[in-house]
Amino acid sequence: MTTYHCPQDGTRSAVSALTWRCPVCHGPWDLDFTPAPGLALNALSGRANSLWRYEEILPLSAPSVSLGEGRTPLVPLTDTVSAKLDLLMPTLSFKDRGAVMLAELARRLNPDRVVADSSGNAGTSIAAYCARAGLPCTVYVPEGTSSKKTEQIRAHGAVLVAVPGGREATALAARAAAGEPGAFYASHVFNPYFLHGTKTYVYELWEDLGGRLPDTLAVPVGNGTLLLGAALATAELHALGLIASRPRLIAVQAEAVAPLAAAFHAGADDLLPGAAAAPTLAEGIAIPRPPRARQILAAVRGSGGTFLTVTEDEIRDAQRDLAARGFYVETTGVACWAAVRNGLGQGVDRPGSVVVPLCGAGLKTGMAG
Repeated sequence: MTTYHCPQDGTRSAVSALTWRCPVCHGPWDLDFTPAPGLALNALSGRANSLWRYEEILPLSAPSVSLGEGRTPLVPLTDTVSAKLDLLMPTLSFKDRGAVMLAELARRLNPDRVVADSSGNAGTSIAAYCARAGLPCTVYVPEGTSSKKTEQIRAHGAVLVAVPGGREATALAARAAAGEPGAFYASHVFNPYFLHGTKTYVYELWEDLGGRLPDTLAVPVGNGTLLLGAALATAELHALGLIASRPRLIAVQAEAVAPLAAAFHAGADDLLPGAAAAPTLAEGIAIPRPPRARQILAAVRGSGGTFLTVTEDEIRDAQRDLAARGFYVETTGVACWAAVRNGLGQGVDRPGSVVVPLCGAGLKTGMAG
């Protein structure tokens, strides 16, 4: 196994140490990992029809816990916008891309228990893959999390802890448990193995589009795991000489909880003090203080992209619109379509091609009232 390193102060830790964050600055880890050369379109034929087909670029191989995740369809919505259907993943959300990496890592480290915190979808994914791995799992969620998501977590045999006080209180409760001896913190925010799973979203686009990428990737952003995975993949593909240029990243937040959008448009490198948050239908991206904020802002700026926000009415309208097109998508998962629709006439409809993720099934939340 490779090692963790802190992008802020350079501290390193062995992966086997179960140290879930930098002990010096308490920030998230990155991973000392460089993809092996040799990935090519003509080398993929006959490989496993899952994200594990991209073995050269993954920090783990030969998984025992796979549920067949990855290789989701790419379908057109309009002449210029296509949707990637990550709602068709085994647990019905894109979080399976990263959760399978964390569960496979945990299986190899054999901790006493796995701890996770989530607004819902990451928790359902971690619970499912821990069940597959035979690992005891406890998932912390905010009170008020969709009943369908909490039902799914319990169905996979995980212990569910509902925490009063919102998403930040939930994270603090999980981190306290993660600090106990023998615990593996399956954090989709702090553990970089998760990002190396979500980056396969972009590798699949590269393969399906014949060795190229769209001009623009629109990505919903709360903790930023899909966006940072996308940025990681585009950097790797460019370094490997497999793409000539990187796509622009359009980050989408709910207007009710948009700390990153506010910082971006203020020209800040980190979150602004006193960011406000209100209830939102997009519970999956309702993160007031994402720990990887600096990385997210830098990734969007470095791509030449921007942040867009959507209102609650726009989320409702986008969900109905997608349902009318045949796609039953949860309320968080429609945010990018809402933003791209709103962006028409503001410059984001003329980049040549845009891909949005439909990253959670409507069964997770039902239709917005």
